[in-house]
Amino acid sequence: MAIIRVKKLLIRTYIGFNPEELVNKQDVVINIEIETDIPASALESDEPDGIFDYKTITKKVIVFVQEGRFKLLEVLTRNILDLVMEDERVIRAKVEVDKPHALRFAESVSLEMEAKR
Repeated sequence: MAIIRVKKLLIRTYIGFNPEELVNKQDVVINIEIETDIPASALESDEPDGIFDYKTITKKVIVFVQEGRFKLLEVLTRNILDLVMEDERVIRAKVEVDKPHALRFAESVSLEMEAKR
């Protein structure tokens, strides 16, 4: 069993429902934690056959978030989690999405969701 972490993935997207948020992209910071098995054959051969490819899922998340429009942080977080869980090799995943400067006196607001098989 292994845990893969993608940390501080910074993406610009439309997030929010206030008038200015509907027309201006904002930064979101995404952290993804993925629990998966690593095949013994990959560990012995040092070849990527059968492993969960974190580069591929990261690219999918980037495209999905950049091209999307989301009113709720909850919906964005859940959609990213669903995207990660599409791969059957994922045993458990946790996604945290930060929306910097969402509140006047706070660095950010974040939402975290988790799923497991």
